[in-house]
Amino acid sequence: MTGTQLALLVVTLLTAGVNVGMAAADLAGARFVLASSAEVGVPQSWLPWLAALKLAGAACLLLSLFDAAPRLLGAAAACGLVLLYLGALAFHLRARVLYNLAFPGFYFITAVASLALTVFS
Repeated sequence: MTGTQLALLVVTLLTAGVNVGMAAADLAGARFVLASSAEVGVPQSWLPWLAALKLAGAACLLLSLFDAAPRLLGAAAACGLVLLYLGALAFHLRARVLYNLAFPGFYFITAVASLALTVFS
């Protein structure tokens, strides 16, 4: 396994893991999710849909690690997650909720790294 392949594996697993974790928090109605969502103007009714997008992205990223799956699947999943977290960042900026911007920022960076490694490795 080359260094690039190892990086792809680690970053993909990290990205999938954090998205599964956040989707679980969304679906469970975790207090921090409900508070943050309300503060930035995301309706609570959106949370199951956002969780589904995160789970779909994570699942497709994981599937793309197998040789039988097309690499395009991983690129599409990572791209979808990049767009999802761009939206989250936009909601935070629009609402001027900057104190916890690092959280969607971190998820955005993992998605960008997954996309870059999927496309360029």
